[in-house]
Amino acid sequence: MKNIRNFCIIAHIDHGKSTLADRLLQTTQTLSARDFQNQVLDSMDLERERGITIKSHPIRMEYNYEGEKYILNLIDTPGHVDFSYEVSRSLEACEGVLLIVDASQGIQAQTISNMYLALENNLEIVSVLNKIDLENAMIEEVKDQIVDLIGIDRDEIIEASAKTGFGIEDILEAIIKKIPAPKGDPDAPLQALVFDSMYNTFRGVISYIRVFNGTIYTGDHLKFVNTKREYWADEIGTLRLKQEARPMLSAGDVGYIISGIKTSKEIKVGDTITHVGKSCAAAIRGFKDINPMVFAGIYPVDADDYEELRASLEKLQLNDASLSFEPESSAALGFGFRCGFLGLLHMEIIQERLDREFDMDVITTVPNVNYKVITKKGETIDVYNPSGLPEPTVIDHIEEPFISAQIISKSEYTGSIMKLCIDKRGILKNQVYLTSDRIEITFDLPLGEIVFDFYDKLKSLSKGYASFDYFINGYKEARLVRLDILLNGEIVDALSALIHADNAYNFGRKMCEKLKELIPRQQFDIAIQAAIGAKIIARETVKAVRKDVTAKCYGGDISRKRKLLEKQKKGKKRMRQVGNVEVPQQAFLAVLKID
Repeated sequence: MKNIRNFCIIAHIDHGKSTLADRLLQTTQTLSARDFQNQVLDSMDLERERGITIKSHPIRMEYNYEGEKYILNLIDTPGHVDFSYEVSRSLEACEGVLLIVDASQGIQAQTISNMYLALENNLEIVSVLNKIDLENAMIEEVKDQIVDLIGIDRDEIIEASAKTGFGIEDILEAIIKKIPAPKGDPDAPLQALVFDSMYNTFRGVISYIRVFNGTIYTGDHLKFVNTKREYWADEIGTLRLKQEARPMLSAGDVGYIISGIKTSKEIKVGDTITHVGKSCAAAIRGFKDINPMVFAGIYPVDADDYEELRASLEKLQLNDASLSFEPESSAALGFGFRCGFLGLLHMEIIQERLDREFDMDVITTVPNVNYKVITKKGETIDVYNPSGLPEPTVIDHIEEPFISAQIISKSEYTGSIMKLCIDKRGILKNQVYLTSDRIEITFDLPLGEIVFDFYDKLKSLSKGYASFDYFINGYKEARLVRLDILLNGEIVDALSALIHADNAYNFGRKMCEKLKELIPRQQFDIAIQAAIGAKIIARETVKAVRKDVTAKCYGGDISRKRKLLEKQKKGKKRMRQVGNVEVPQQAFLAVLKID
């Protein structure tokens, strides 16, 4: 055990985590030159296309240092704020972290929040200054920032370049010297933490585990403490680039276990595994259940695919424990699921993965956040989508979730960032100059306002420099109204939105204009209306496709033309009563893009 090191890599987006992981794998010769490709641990096509890490990836490396062989278990983690739950789970399985800071960008919001996660878990932090080979690297300035943040000596910060391979040997030496070996007793009753899982069509559920105490052998009879279910360990092993079966895993090891679990409900990430005969006294402290921030309905395009969609979501949930879902129905879209996500990028990724990995065609409704409605009787009702809002006569007031947002940026963009936050009904709480040209601004913002496009706007205003991190800060009373969209006088519940009274008119008008562009023309006029209660606040009309019925009348009396037009008018009127309007998928997505 004294030669095992378990560590993960944390950093802000695009500070070079995955590239550094590549170099570590090459230096320890875990990868042959034939198997190597850039970002080798980002196994999903989606991760490669977007250049982001979505899943944390465990891998075992072996390294000889001063004549001794060390086993290094590395977990590469995502950097985006929407996937911070992946990071928090990976940290539970480690004793130390590599904190990477980009020498050209300096410390960013996600660097700080991930560092606090590591400190909460009492992990040893090894600081690495990456990308020192860049022309615009500010080595000394960024070192000052790291010293201020963590309070370590300047000499302890390792200078490296993951791209060129400079400093990789120093990092491996620091991992061995600074990160403590795992503590645990191989002879105690078995205690292993499930920190991730995935679904394999042929083998069932594969659980990734970290053994804290005890030893586990192939064929052992095991029990999951929380779900109270018992299984046999069909196969156990360690995680190299591919899974490698081993006869045993002992205290301190990170590996996988396959026990023939067929249904995803039977396993919970954060559960403890122990032996049936010789059980451990207590379960390992699991992970705190994550609260979804954004809710949206996911519906199958074809109603017959409902059960298939349920199975796909369950399998995805195994691989992404921060996804939550429950069944719901909509008058416009039929049966589907109300899903909870950690943010808009998370929602987009889930939608994309449903399409790619499970071949599911789905429609996603307008994202909402969770509102609390206080009735006149004093009861509190949780409302996840506008159609669940009680009658206005019953409501005393509505409360919406607020977040505390930390934005770190170059000071030249302060004015435009503040304007953006104030437009989103933000309240300035604090501003601190970290250096002469870097500022940290703290705002209280309504979560409902930042759900749509806040992050994109922040990035474009600050030319990509600003970084953003947030946490929920409780609920506050707000003047919210329900905005309904009517097509031909009928409410399309999937397009309804809960919105602040001051913004309702503009939003309603823009919605109508956008839908007018997107809804295909029919044989009859379609009225698109935005309404608050019974009051119509905006209207657009999609004109009918008309055939020129008077084409055959050349010359002659006007009454002949009028007779044909009247006949056409009656037909159109009859058609309008029976005709229904198909809302295309783009219309649901376009709502998200409204400025």
